[in-house]
Amino acid sequence: MKDTRIDRRLFLRGIGGVTAGAAAATALSACGTGTSRSGSVGGGKGGKTVVVRDSGGSYGAALQKAIYTPFTQETGISVKVLNLDNAPLLAQIKQGRPQCDLINDAMVSHTKYVKHDALEALDLDRLKSVKSAEIPENQITQHAIGHSFYGQCIAYRTDAFGGKKPESWADFFDAKAFKGGRAMCSPDGDLPELEFALLADGVPADKLYPLDVDRAFKVLSQLRPDIKKYWDSGPLPGVLLSRQEVTMSTVWDGRIADLQKQGVPVERQLNGMRRQFSGYAIAKGAANVDNAYKLMDFALRAESQAALAKAFPSNPSSPLAYAKLTEDERNALAGAPQYYDKGFDADVDWWLKNESAVTKRWLEWARG
Repeated sequence: MKDTRIDRRLFLRGIGGVTAGAAAATALSACGTGTSRSGSVGGGKGGKTVVVRDSGGSYGAALQKAIYTPFTQETGISVKVLNLDNAPLLAQIKQGRPQCDLINDAMVSHTKYVKHDALEALDLDRLKSVKSAEIPENQITQHAIGHSFYGQCIAYRTDAFGGKKPESWADFFDAKAFKGGRAMCSPDGDLPELEFALLADGVPADKLYPLDVDRAFKVLSQLRPDIKKYWDSGPLPGVLLSRQEVTMSTVWDGRIADLQKQGVPVERQLNGMRRQFSGYAIAKGAANVDNAYKLMDFALRAESQAALAKAFPSNPSSPLAYAKLTEDERNALAGAPQYYDKGFDADVDWWLKNESAVTKRWLEWARG
């Protein structure tokens, strides 16, 4: 899977910027770098076509199976898929020539698009599934609707601590009681993990924001001698745990199941999990707005979110979707009712304002 999280990190830091993105967009139009799994992109206004941007890979294949094909079967509307990074897509929209209609991306990226006036304001009356699927209110914005989340949590070797199990971030940061090396995420992989340090230091989850940056780095510094690796891609925590290079690592929750299937003695701890949502938005100036609404409405249905969760380790935003899964399928997901309240939502606005400064400080801290 091409990981949208890393694309988003680059986008939010402004690498390349909109100006460079414009040049990239021109090049893409000329050479066809943006890929489509359902024929050529650019269906023209009206008709039976909608163009959706997603990140491709195994996630894109799951979307095709669970969402796009059933949608076409129900409506007769052909779904064309564009795999394009954020900066060139934003440049297309700024030029008034978006190649896609519907954008499937991180909610934090949609917030960035809004700041550039790159998204259509949504008419919720055209999205009946928002109410019927009981989408959480905090994932309903004027320009985007959250459909799923991934969680960042603790992964640990079950054979490392003499039968003890880490129960919290305080245990993760306690290398005396829970011996062994640690791995944490670098800013090239995801947001710096300041929240986890603060939770370890006793800050309640509902009092995290605005983050006390000085306090967080003080706690991180106490663990730094035990941090053996800063990971920048989803598979790496599993590799480090499998090789016993570390006994605990931060991890994206969906990565644990594959390790367990391979027989690696690992488990996840979801207490203090940080949630980041992805959602749908409509590109400003989209050629097929009506069909974009129809596809978004279809994808937000509880049954559609459940179908996607069966095909890919995606945590639906709809609480009703989990009832449509088997007990085993439901328990495998970090969004299941018994786990949800263990986590917290990343504060998108705070991170948009502070990520650049925090990342700079993190890089200085990591160099010692």
